[in-house]
Amino acid sequence: MILLIKNGHVINPATETDEVADILAEDGKVVKMEKNIKAKADRVIDAKGCYVMPGFIDMHVHLRDPGQEQKETIETGCNAAAHGGYTTILAMPNTKPVVDNPDVVKYVQNKAKTVGVVNVLQVGAITKGQQGKELADIRGMYEAGIPAISEDGRSVMNSELYREAMEIAAELDIPVLAHCEDINLVNGGVMNEDAHSKELGLRGITNSVEDIIVARDIMLSRDTGAKLHLCHCSTRDSVKMVQHARMEKTKVTAEVCPHHFTLTSDDIHKIEPSIDQEKKLAIDADADTNFKMNPPLRSREDVQALKEGLRDNIMDVISTDHAPHTFEEKNTSMKKAPFGIVGLETAACLTYSELVLQGYLTPMQMAEKMSYNPAKIVGIDKGDIQPGKIADIVIFDPEKTYKIDKTKFASKGRNTPFDGREVTGKVMATIVDGRVVYEAEA
Repeated sequence: MILLIKNGHVINPATETDEVADILAEDGKVVKMEKNIKAKADRVIDAKGCYVMPGFIDMHVHLRDPGQEQKETIETGCNAAAHGGYTTILAMPNTKPVVDNPDVVKYVQNKAKTVGVVNVLQVGAITKGQQGKELADIRGMYEAGIPAISEDGRSVMNSELYREAMEIAAELDIPVLAHCEDINLVNGGVMNEDAHSKELGLRGITNSVEDIIVARDIMLSRDTGAKLHLCHCSTRDSVKMVQHARMEKTKVTAEVCPHHFTLTSDDIHKIEPSIDQEKKLAIDADADTNFKMNPPLRSREDVQALKEGLRDNIMDVISTDHAPHTFEEKNTSMKKAPFGIVGLETAACLTYSELVLQGYLTPMQMAEKMSYNPAKIVGIDKGDIQPGKIADIVIFDPEKTYKIDKTKFASKGRNTPFDGREVTGKVMATIVDGRVVYEAEA
């Protein structure tokens, strides 16, 4: 397969390339990048007016497979990733059963190779069953191919056990992807604790729920030498602690999700209880549960700190925390509904609309945080489209303006607070190993 991409504005952080050029890919690799390439190709794409970037890499995705395929499958999750410009995704281990042994790792790997259109890297759990009592078979999963360990969905509250896991991760030279939440402080909270939560009559979650574990995990990283990656940071103090850790030469990186730099807790709106006319059942609603995620949407001050942290390269990565749920699960009260929203198909346009167009990031920084930096943190030879590298590429139109339509998602999940939101910037094509796996309608 020979692919020729013509006239695109190439943005490649690895080489600091920022110019209009053609890209020629053959047998899955980039073989040439220069102006006015003349070559016979099986497929030619005219990318005039578009950015051509290394394929996005999402360090934080919930595929729900095995065990919760009613929410998402490896196939639908990979299709959603391709629609969003992602060529590689890291799957979190909080499935049923939990990915805590080599057999489940191999199940995901084999299924992804069969039905997936993008690269899937399965992350291993830290403890057996994510129960926080006994370490999982980290070494066995590493030999099976996991790129990282994580207890995502919860924190390992036993600091001694967590330290032992970090020591193993340091020995294996793989990162620890940390979900920072002091479960003892959550106390049934469903949204940020502030004046708005009181107005809605909903129990709040304080910033300290996140901040306390961020501080602990940074200290354990410093003690063990483990590479710590802080997932879905949402507070201004998280940004400050990451900045301080960098000054201390601690091996800490951090990510921010689009919903956390786009929305605040004030965006959560009240809805009235209703009747399901088909089933004649009362729907116990109080607020739109598509705005319920963990960590919760925070204050304007927190959002501003996250934007500035990304701008100043304190925060390294933009990830989605893609968390699909069924309509039935979300169609209830804030108290009863599960945390989480989908994000694979909205991350690029939100990043461009909220950060690039607002002057917080350059297009180069966008590519760094959505591709180059994740590749470096995970330790994979991706996020780079210079000659000789794998042809994982996204073509992104920075001029396209449209409204997000959840009914067109490839994901099974429709649980998004962004339905109907007008955005600028659209993924036009996603290329994996030199093959076009997604192409938008003209």
